[in-house]
Amino acid sequence: MRIAQIAPLAESVPPKLYGGTERVVAWLVDELVALGHDVTLFASGDSRTHGKLHPVWPRALRLGRPAADPMAACTALLEAMSKRAKDFDVIHAHIDWIHLPLLSRLAVPFLTTMHGRLDLPGLSDVAREFPTAPFVSISNNQRLPLAAANWCGTVHHGLPMDLFSPSYQPGSYLAFLGRLTAEKGPESAIRIAHATGMPLRIAAKIPRDERGYFKQTLEPQIDGKHIQLIGEVDDKSKASLLAGAAALLFPIEWPEPFGLVMIEAMACATPVIAYRSGSVPEIVEENVTGFVVEGEEEAVHAVSRLGQIDRRGVRVRFEERFTANRMAQEYLDKYESLMRIRRVSKVI
Repeated sequence: MRIAQIAPLAESVPPKLYGGTERVVAWLVDELVALGHDVTLFASGDSRTHGKLHPVWPRALRLGRPAADPMAACTALLEAMSKRAKDFDVIHAHIDWIHLPLLSRLAVPFLTTMHGRLDLPGLSDVAREFPTAPFVSISNNQRLPLAAANWCGTVHHGLPMDLFSPSYQPGSYLAFLGRLTAEKGPESAIRIAHATGMPLRIAAKIPRDERGYFKQTLEPQIDGKHIQLIGEVDDKSKASLLAGAAALLFPIEWPEPFGLVMIEAMACATPVIAYRSGSVPEIVEENVTGFVVEGEEEAVHAVSRLGQIDRRGVRVRFEERFTANRMAQEYLDKYESLMRIRRVSKVI
């Protein structure tokens, strides 16, 4: 099958540091190639892939210097898609909504995976403009605000089986990994660490528009000993951080569409303690891969129960549920279904 994958341009594929969507796209492309398919990745020129790279902008936008106009980069991406659409059996987009007017008018089957939250004002209006455009959600919970959209399934993320090595030792600290924004719950993580007496290591990106929040709220609590800030981490450092942790804290305060770090922790055999919000109940299995809790008090209690979790069992469930191979196979089923529909419509 000839498949185009359309990635965002904010980060390279895979990203150098932070970047969940681009990381998933990288794993998907490489797995599809391993399964024998002809895959072209439309992405920034500093991307690395086992597929064929079509560089539509020299460097990823977030870390690129000098800073580029994102609308100019997006225009280049849409033009590249338009020129090459007929080269593919199916086009798979990961860039939210902006491609829909174009791809809806081209005679090529296409699919859009939505990676972000869908409860924002105006999204239902946009979705109604494209009633036949097929979408895939990354959790069942994610799609609830746009239930009327043309959903053709949910595909949970997956990562390569051998990307992270599991550690079956108990772990000596708690870990927090993500953006340092209030909705991700770093303040809760700090309070949970203090209440349990366990050290907390924070590996996180500080968004530019959240630097005031970090300076005023978080930085005074980071003492470098009990509460440590590591900063953004690459895959190697992330693996070490997660594998050595007693648990990953995921105290989110928003409807998380998926939460990639949860399955990264599971790949390291590390249990997850997460608030019951968004996708969490779909990803974390109670007393198997971690604990789903209602707030800080329950999270503190969950830390005391970590000895009940079999870390080998955590890794087993990762291998059963969240590998890149499983993800790629499920997407292939979606592609084949779209192509069948296209063939039938041609006959009619």
